[in-house]
Amino acid sequence: MMIHVRRLTAAVVLAVLVAACSSGGSSSSTTAASGAGGTSTTTAGTGAGVTLHLGYFPNLTHATALVGVQDGIFAKDLGPNVKLDTTTFNAGPAEVTALFADALDAAYMGPNSAINAFTQSGGASIVVISGATSGGASLVVNSTITSPAQLKGAKLATPQLGNTQDVALRYWLTSQGYHTDTLGGGDVSILPQANSTAVTAFQTGAIDGGWLPEPYASEMVADGGHVLVDERSLWPNAQFATTVLVVRKAFLEAHPDVVKALLQGQVDANTYINQNPAAAQAAADAQIAAITGKALDPKLLAAAWGNMTFTDDPLYGSFQTDVAHAVSVGLSKPTDLTGLVDVTLLNQVLAAAGEPAVPVPAPAPASSS
Repeated sequence: MMIHVRRLTAAVVLAVLVAACSSGGSSSSTTAASGAGGTSTTTAGTGAGVTLHLGYFPNLTHATALVGVQDGIFAKDLGPNVKLDTTTFNAGPAEVTALFADALDAAYMGPNSAINAFTQSGGASIVVISGATSGGASLVVNSTITSPAQLKGAKLATPQLGNTQDVALRYWLTSQGYHTDTLGGGDVSILPQANSTAVTAFQTGAIDGGWLPEPYASEMVADGGHVLVDERSLWPNAQFATTVLVVRKAFLEAHPDVVKALLQGQVDANTYINQNPAAAQAAADAQIAAITGKALDPKLLAAAWGNMTFTDDPLYGSFQTDVAHAVSVGLSKPTDLTGLVDVTLLNQVLAAAGEPAVPVPAPAPASSS
């Protein structure tokens, strides 16, 4: 069963954005290259009078966006003529809804959400233009569960039905011989909920764990849980796409110069993160605190940071596996991924910076279960 999201009326779009902000997110406009997260500033770039609506999560797996906004990197690269308007979300499906409603122009999201958006629109709506993060997702459970064999009857959280971690958990449970359904039934009960809500539920014992992104996985560990599955252990070379950057095709066609400037910000932000990890952690934490009202414990922040790799490569090979997994658990249909990823502008930006190009995706056959 595919999760269908249709173009919404203006009233529903507003409801989606309000809901996104209420789950630990916020919306802001930027107008100056000061880059203070959660404040109103103006950015802008090569396309005079253009507003770029950008979505991302207050998760460390979205550190590229967090640092790019907080430190004014996006503002600098977009320039003085493009207004940057940002909205934060709990998970990708809500971002897909906003993209389809033209409430977002670009968004950082997980690969499964990008695949769903691509599939639902027949390939006409969005395109992945860059990677951002690999790794940073784990199944954390309470101390009484020490092996997969003890999960029957457990209650586990994911960020949202059909998002990247939700699909990963459902597929892994299937590989362990467990049955699940989208209503929370089956051998293991999967309860999609906001990440911060999941952490609180774990603290109170209402759930037994969750397959969550950072920093929430590390928060559960700090609350007495332990990692049962580090998702990196399931992938060749421990590499898989966790966060990628997508753009609406209509916006790309209308404003390729603005999208290229955003990609410059993407590359500059990741370069800064990789060269200045301590400062980048502080910037990401400051942005999370501005959005959620709560800074992270420094030890937890450092532990979570070590579970991630920041790369501009969208790691297209993992997309093909992701869609096969989503088909296997009934959350997608067989999909031809040809055209989902276009790194043309990204490689132009990388070439100008003297950095190696990322691989150009080869056409992919339709996925099958």
